Amino acid sequence: MAWNFQDNLPIYSQLVDQLKRAVVSGEYAPGGKLPSVRELAADAGINPNTVQRAFGELERDGLVFTQRTSGKFVTEDTEKIETIKQELARSEIRHFLISMFSLGYGRAQTMQMLEMTREGEETNAHS
Repeated sequence: MAWNFQDNLPIYSQLVDQLKRAVVSGEYAPGGKLPSVRELAADAGINPNTVQRAFGELERDGLVFTQRTSGKFVTEDTEKIETIKQELARSEIRHFLISMFSLGYGRAQTMQMLEMTREGEETNAHS
């Protein structure tokens, strides 16, 4: 997995977000084993304490659980995964709308641009 961290946000919160996205996209399957804290820290180039903190938050959210001697696993609760997927989608939509409004586009103009972009992509896909 490619890890991309920005300087303006805490790394642990970015890690939480990226792990959530990996789960909802199926990169980490329901019931699947996650990398160990050390493996993930080495792979991402971050402190193991940061990874442990991110895993703790994911456990509190119910997305991850620990089996004492086996490690950390993704929940098998597909409804929970779907709920988190929808939360992430709503957050993306909010950020998009805020950006569009800051550019001076209203709701109708934004919807029109979305439709034009979608139609353009459909045309390009058929070419």
